[in-house]
Amino acid sequence: MKNKVTISVEGMHCHACEVLIERKLAKQQNIISAEASTAKGNVVIECRGDVLDLRKLNEDFKKEGYRFYIPSEEKSNAKNKKNILMVVGLALLIIIGFYTLNKTGMTGLVSVSATSSLPAFFLFGLLAGVSSCAALVGGIILSMSKQWNSLYSRSDSFGQRAKPHLLFNAGRLLSYAAFGMLLGALGSKLQLSLSFYSILVFAVSVMMLFLGLQLLGVKFLQKWQIRMPKRVSHYVSDESKFRGKIMPALMGALTFFLPCGFTITAQGLSLLSGSAVQGGLIMLFFALGTLAPLLAIGLSSVKFYEKPTWAATFSKIAGILVLFFALYNVNVQLNVMDWPSLNDIRVLAAETPEQIEVDNDLPPIVNGQQILKMEASAYRYNPNYLKVRAGVPVKWKITDVGTSGCTNAVISRGLFEGEIHLTPGTTSVKEFTPATPGTYKFSCWMGMVSGTLEVVAADGSSGAVEAVNAPAVDSGATGCGGGGSGSCSCSGGCGRPDCEYR
Repeated sequence: MKNKVTISVEGMHCHACEVLIERKLAKQQNIISAEASTAKGNVVIECRGDVLDLRKLNEDFKKEGYRFYIPSEEKSNAKNKKNILMVVGLALLIIIGFYTLNKTGMTGLVSVSATSSLPAFFLFGLLAGVSSCAALVGGIILSMSKQWNSLYSRSDSFGQRAKPHLLFNAGRLLSYAAFGMLLGALGSKLQLSLSFYSILVFAVSVMMLFLGLQLLGVKFLQKWQIRMPKRVSHYVSDESKFRGKIMPALMGALTFFLPCGFTITAQGLSLLSGSAVQGGLIMLFFALGTLAPLLAIGLSSVKFYEKPTWAATFSKIAGILVLFFALYNVNVQLNVMDWPSLNDIRVLAAETPEQIEVDNDLPPIVNGQQILKMEASAYRYNPNYLKVRAGVPVKWKITDVGTSGCTNAVISRGLFEGEIHLTPGTTSVKEFTPATPGTYKFSCWMGMVSGTLEVVAADGSSGAVEAVNAPAVDSGATGCGGGGSGSCSCSGGCGRPDCEYR
């Protein structure tokens, strides 16, 4: 007599779990077929006879860490609540560490130029691997680790399960070296717009949001996972056959086109090198620097996925981190596009009554131009709130007191085209005329550091400063920013291919 029974399973967390359970159950004499579902958290078993021995099933799967039970036998959720608190706590610690690293200016400790030594680019890459690259590329690795893990069974060795991550990084190294050579050969002829990068980040971040929610176990999204048919999964898990070697390597290669402030800086310097060999070496050493942090992220995920109890916890932590990185990337691109973002809340909160009173003072007018002055460091622009008159030309002087690979350029889509390139130790100048009153956002070219520039009607603001008829004198050497004399110096490490101030 054939009978179908549905049994809940504790410990399933991915497609590989389904395949492992189905294959092991199919070997038992009284079981005809089995279909496991991570999304539903159960397995449907077609067997001979009326009753399945749950005790025997649990003994058979004890080593793998699965527990079979009837729903009414489910234990209290107290343990689950404790695990949730631990997962959230660990994820918050990592997020706070990441945020602190970016906000304390540590990313500005390593400065490179087109003439820097190759070890300097290695250190530059190492710093990138624990900061902005961790947000984008590390987030992708975390979001894909569960799917890569599903290609293997728990009987496979750590080395076998680590192959996708090794291939990902191998593809990344080869791609960076090859495209670096191409950039060096092309010189300054290749230009990619900021809009292209912003759209790319949005697309990647939306996918990361989707995968992050899947990692957190949102059930209605589980059925939309991109994975192989189970027939193929059973085939590849049978022996050591081909297991998706191409896709991880291809994904690693394509990360060359993902915008990270450090990556684009290295790419720009490869362009400025004017040599295919030097351009390739610059990008190779930069990628080698990012290798250790990114490989550590990938291999740690493999280790955690080896045990079901750890795997479930790691999936939740990875899910929270992927969601954070995705939202972080979306937010910085909102800054780049001059759209409302979470940074606006911080700016509004920072405007105390004392600051507002001071901000009512408009800048002086010298020879018909409003003179704005600002300092740029690795983690902030000071001041980050400015006010000017509409219809009156502006001369914006920005002094670089130690910027990073992100903050070494200022953009404001609503006020002017292109970007203001900054060079350490010099003052860059941008001239423009704000036409329409309103509040405009300016930010670093990656959107991670931002500020506000308010344009008011020329005759409708208090605190207007009387025009001064005196010669304009720049403080410090003029950099690459759009106004003033002097040669352009890109030795500070901008080099973005779309920089119009060369």
